[in-house]
Amino acid sequence: MSEKQNIIKNELTAANPCDLHVHTTHSDASRTVAQVIEYAAMIGLKYIAITDHDTMAGVDEAVELGGKLGVHVVPGVEMSTLDEESGRNVHLLCYLPKDRQMIDGFLENTLKWRREQKLEMARRVHEIYPLVTPELVESYAKDSESIYECHVMQPLCDFGYTNVAIGELMSSLISSKGSCYVPKRYPTTLEAATVIREAGGVPVIAHAEQFDSFELIERYAKEGLLAGVEVWHPRNGTESRQRLLEIAKKYDLLTTGGSDFHGQYTKKPHPLGFCGCEIADVEAMLARK
Repeated sequence: MSEKQNIIKNELTAANPCDLHVHTTHSDASRTVAQVIEYAAMIGLKYIAITDHDTMAGVDEAVELGGKLGVHVVPGVEMSTLDEESGRNVHLLCYLPKDRQMIDGFLENTLKWRREQKLEMARRVHEIYPLVTPELVESYAKDSESIYECHVMQPLCDFGYTNVAIGELMSSLISSKGSCYVPKRYPTTLEAATVIREAGGVPVIAHAEQFDSFELIERYAKEGLLAGVEVWHPRNGTESRQRLLEIAKKYDLLTTGGSDFHGQYTKKPHPLGFCGCEIADVEAMLARK
């Protein structure tokens, strides 16, 4: 390993050698499972969780390759949900489900709804940028289990209308306030949390600051629907992390962390291994199983 690689390894993983929030090309990231696991091995990560949006399609490959390269892979998925009480989006991480078929079956509708939504967005984008057709967008999503924002926007990058897929043009076109936006459909957070529990998984609320999920965390913790909170995340500020640690202590919740790695498909850079957690955090999760 070169001196430069050693510096990267030491900076990213010395304190927190576990990244429990990672995406691949199976959802909306730019790097394949193989590339992610190889990168994890290169920088010295001990544990990594593949948590693609609403699909576990990449988990088996990750586990197999991780075993060869000395990286422990925690099976996971990040579920897109809607809290009926607050009306807010909530991202719910599911780790280590015993019944994968139950999880996969539950997520089928979400993947279907997302594909329909993004294709309708693509039709609207096509009216403004005729070169971008729904068929072209589908071709960009060929390695994914559905169609995501990056697949709608990457053709616009390749045609030279923008130099970043996740940026200002995306916001103006397909964000919730964009001219081509189509409303999304998600299962409720309660439905998702219940299914995770029934499937023998570990439900963890992701990046609470982004969607202001703090009240929901306490509500679900009291009802026994939650096992943990993602404390260390690039979008959780110092105050939010402290608040989450206090909530975790109050309700005996697990604490996790991860980079929310998407490769190039992110507004701000989040390198793999950035903002991770300690081995003790992963061991505590494994002990709960």
